[in-house]
Amino acid sequence: MTPRDMLAEALAGVLQRPARSALTALGTVLGVGAFIAVLGLTGTAASQIDSRFSELTATEVTVRDTGGRDAGRVPLAFPTDADERITALNGVSAAGVFWNVRLRGDQDITTSFLGRTGSGRSTVRPQVIAASRGALQAAGPHLAEGRTFDTFHERESQQVAVIGSAVAARLGITGVQNNPAIFIGSTPFTVIGILGDVDRKPDLLMSVTVPRSTAEHIWGPPADDRASMLISTRLGAAGQVAGEVGLALRPDHPEYFKALAPPDPKTLRSGVGGDLSSLFLLLAAVCLVIGAVGIANTTLVAVMERTGEIGLRRALGARGRHITLQFLAESTALGLIGGLIGTSIGTAAVVGVSAARQWTPVLDFTTLATAPVLGLATGLLAGLYPAWRASRIPPAEALRR
Repeated sequence: MTPRDMLAEALAGVLQRPARSALTALGTVLGVGAFIAVLGLTGTAASQIDSRFSELTATEVTVRDTGGRDAGRVPLAFPTDADERITALNGVSAAGVFWNVRLRGDQDITTSFLGRTGSGRSTVRPQVIAASRGALQAAGPHLAEGRTFDTFHERESQQVAVIGSAVAARLGITGVQNNPAIFIGSTPFTVIGILGDVDRKPDLLMSVTVPRSTAEHIWGPPADDRASMLISTRLGAAGQVAGEVGLALRPDHPEYFKALAPPDPKTLRSGVGGDLSSLFLLLAAVCLVIGAVGIANTTLVAVMERTGEIGLRRALGARGRHITLQFLAESTALGLIGGLIGTSIGTAAVVGVSAARQWTPVLDFTTLATAPVLGLATGLLAGLYPAWRASRIPPAEALRR
């Protein structure tokens, strides 16, 4: 048998039973299609991470006050001019110190107000945050009413507060035109601003924020809750700033601070891509195994059904290797057809999802070229045993059947 004859016999065997051949190749189609779709969508999604990586996260650095070792811990390691020291660094847009104020159990936050429907009194217990002016600027506030405190408020330890929109709604404060006051315990604070939204640190929307100097004057430095610093940087400067803050804040004790820089988007992309590939390539492998089992089972059944044909071929001079090559060619053709169809479906899936998400599809040419070969190899391996079984049938017994 020449290669041309063998190819013609294989195609004839596949097309003789088109429905069965289509169902047999379905497993290979699904496996190869999943292979293409997984690698294509993983590459496409990974390429979007750099463009979709949050600019706010990439330009944010958080500095924690560790206070040194337990034996010599200081209550507040940040100097009073910490904002100015960090803002002077190249690449810093805004920076400021903040911490959570721990109130006593009887120090609720109350307000007395006079509205259109009469007077009233409301009591809530949100978090109180001591923050410098720079910390509020670094948070990127969007004010619904009023303003944030300035250097005068901090320098004079003014009893003013900026409250979040959630706190304002619970206290019944709708504006700051009449200088509404709230009481933290028995200490009054004038509300000068209401936060409608923030770019960073969203817990400010559910808190009462007071100047750092005022909080130190009334409640003292932070005790159990260590202070932190929020830094807003320009793009590309976060890593450099994180390495410089310790020396800029305390040249004598840079170990008092731990700077947390944003993660590298390339590392994040590699991690996401690796996780997705490992998970879904396993699914594609399972589909290919199912396809191989289907091809092997159908080819074995075909051998049993075509025993008379095998006997006739042997009687006309065909040898065992010819029978083996014939059935191997048929199973390989089924695998190749399934691989080509699966490649087309997988490519269409990647392009369709990318178009729906307005992404740029990323497909590796090597993957597209390998996928049909993968289907061919699946068909070839699946047909080894049935082809060997067909070649071992004795010609006389095959003719009697």
